[in-house]
Amino acid sequence: MGVLKAWRFSLISGNLALLQPQDSGKGYAVSSKNVLSRSTSAQRKATFSWSMLCGLMLFALGLISLFTGHVASDLEWYSQHLVNQRLYSALEGARHRPINIWESKLSKNYYGCSKRSPRFGSAVSEKSSNGYLLIATSGGLNQQRTGITDAVAVARILNATLVVPELDHHSYWKDDSDFVNIFDVGLFISSLSKDVTIVKRVPDKVMRAMEKPPYTMRVPRKSEPEYYLDQVLPILLRRRVVQLTKFDYRLSNMLDEELQKLRCRANYHALRFVKPIEDLGHRLVKRMRNMAKRYIAIHLRFEPDMLAFSGCYYGGGEKERHELGEIRKRWATLPDVSEEEERKRGKCPLTPYEVGLMLRALGFRNDSYIYVASGEIYGGEETLKPLRELFPNFYTKEMLADAELKPFLPFSSRLAAIDYIVCNESNVFVTNNNGNMAKILAGERRYSGHRRTIRPNAKRLSALFMERNKMDWNTFARKVKSCQRGFMGEPDDLKRGKEFHEFPDSCICEKPVTEKVNEDDEGNHLDFPLITRQGVVEKRNLMEFI
Repeated sequence: MGVLKAWRFSLISGNLALLQPQDSGKGYAVSSKNVLSRSTSAQRKATFSWSMLCGLMLFALGLISLFTGHVASDLEWYSQHLVNQRLYSALEGARHRPINIWESKLSKNYYGCSKRSPRFGSAVSEKSSNGYLLIATSGGLNQQRTGITDAVAVARILNATLVVPELDHHSYWKDDSDFVNIFDVGLFISSLSKDVTIVKRVPDKVMRAMEKPPYTMRVPRKSEPEYYLDQVLPILLRRRVVQLTKFDYRLSNMLDEELQKLRCRANYHALRFVKPIEDLGHRLVKRMRNMAKRYIAIHLRFEPDMLAFSGCYYGGGEKERHELGEIRKRWATLPDVSEEEERKRGKCPLTPYEVGLMLRALGFRNDSYIYVASGEIYGGEETLKPLRELFPNFYTKEMLADAELKPFLPFSSRLAAIDYIVCNESNVFVTNNNGNMAKILAGERRYSGHRRTIRPNAKRLSALFMERNKMDWNTFARKVKSCQRGFMGEPDDLKRGKEFHEFPDSCICEKPVTEKVNEDDEGNHLDFPLITRQGVVEKRNLMEFI
């Protein structure tokens, strides 16, 4: 700013110097003509010399101003980069300090915030609503959970009465559990009563009065609220009952902030598992805690159908290529893909061994306790053996609960709910995939305090694993740590505009400066300024660093 002002002043000074001789000369000529009507060449010369002198003086003053402006600017720069060198080196050191692998210290400065605003009007009553909204969810437990959460927001958009969503009984998992078998339906209805009116079923008198069965339709994925108002609402008003099918990820990620907070209230507060599932899940958590103060939960997706769908190769030779190739034929529309290209693009889930290598390289010791949540693992125990060798304290729900698990065994969604609880309560959650459970759990863990959640940077790690035998362990570990920066569940990992269920940024608030905790990885309070998620430096006792 000082340089700009100096430049302007020198420019004005130069212009005045150029204008001065003409104006001065004319002034003297008029004066001479009016008084004595005479002028000698000596007088003109003297006048011209005086004008030049004034102009040169002004020009010199401009140069001095320009020079001092540069000096002031340089002094400002040096004061920030040299005098405050301790401050900046401290900040830089904080940025590159080794990551605490068990927890994020910055997480203490954020909290989940989804309370309804006073501006957010009350729910319309059942009689005053625009009709009844039926929802048929799709997929496994966590995919259906996204549909239930979005259904609440859609009902609000339409001013409709929401009927408790219907779970999917026809997907790959063939689980005939209903909503009431998995979620506490009473809590779901009561906790959202101020936002949306929810009923267990459409009243009989309404069904009898209908001339036609409920209108069924499927909306496009990631539809905007305007789509529902333009395409669904007119049908709802005309038919009174509308059913939306295959309802998963059918609502845009980008909504009004109050609707986003409603999504969070539905997902993180209204959807609680029924007591038998909650009780067993927390018993398993307690058993893990009795063995170790802290534990890692790993969600492994390594089922045969998932591997076949990915089109990737995992080192099992011709046997693997044949078996997965046969499974892949189930999907006639899948394009032919290059195994090498898919791996380079980071589209291949990490193997159990690669997950173990990543964790050991990040600094987790082999005496750490791990809980593995998974379905059928392709290759069975042979595939899991390298992970067990890296982490001998290896547990699953089947190992922690034997007879207690039997009532749940026929129901894949109830088993998934038990895994969800144990993973959510872990100190560290790790996934080898970007599936629905990984996304939903990552979002809830961010909302409830940015608990350590590790998502592999598959694109960079895949290349590193291929070069593993060409480097020593220390080099490999250093490169893994570098790859994983930004993928460790830190508050600044939040990616606005991405999948809301994974990055619920509208529901995460930053504490006031006076309440913030600024610690290093050992829990020691630091004196250098805090850097907020927005990149703003909050100065504390800045004079200490000058």
